[in-house]
Amino acid sequence: MNRYVRIGIVVILVGALAALLVPIAMRLAVSRDLYVSDTGLPQTEVAIVLGASVEGGEPSPILAARANAAIQLFEDHKVSKILVTGDNATTNYDEVNPVQRYLLAAGIPPQDIFLDHAGFDTYSSMYRAKEVFQATSATIVTQDFHLPRAVFIAQRLGMNAYGYAAGGPSTIWDYLREIPASAKALWDLLVHRTPQYLGSPYPLSGDGQATWY
Repeated sequence: MNRYVRIGIVVILVGALAALLVPIAMRLAVSRDLYVSDTGLPQTEVAIVLGASVEGGEPSPILAARANAAIQLFEDHKVSKILVTGDNATTNYDEVNPVQRYLLAAGIPPQDIFLDHAGFDTYSSMYRAKEVFQATSATIVTQDFHLPRAVFIAQRLGMNAYGYAAGGPSTIWDYLREIPASAKALWDLLVHRTPQYLGSPYPLSGDGQATWY
């Protein structure tokens, strides 16, 4: 085998191992702040519902599970606001308003529902939660495979953040996708990436309906 081929294989293997270690390290770093029950979960300002796919204009099962978890936190007085964040870049793709309607149907007061239409990825959602919505403490709601990365980002951006694991379907592929996603998140933190869209602040102390459009 050519010497340069051997070197290339070694480099690829080392890079793959390093990438694999990133999500493991993130999970270890935030493990004490991850919860599967709201028993013992500290109170925070807001539950952040991270975006996922919609089906026929309604939340997919995985997104509905996140919304249900946020509703439980609100009803148990663990949070006083709910921030729904996701991709709503066009009128033809909307991860946000279906959850808004779902929350309203569950009886969440409209003034307590905030919408972030520019949460195009987890890093942007966490960055905007702090800078646009001025959250200082948050409970992030998503499935277990996604939770360590989201909480790690939020904490490194300066929020007092906890994770609450929603139910819903997940597969081994969801965990495998966390390998490149976690590496990207770490890079975003290292370079202090600023999301493409920020805009006017909408403090959580205000009326969430100001964020609806």
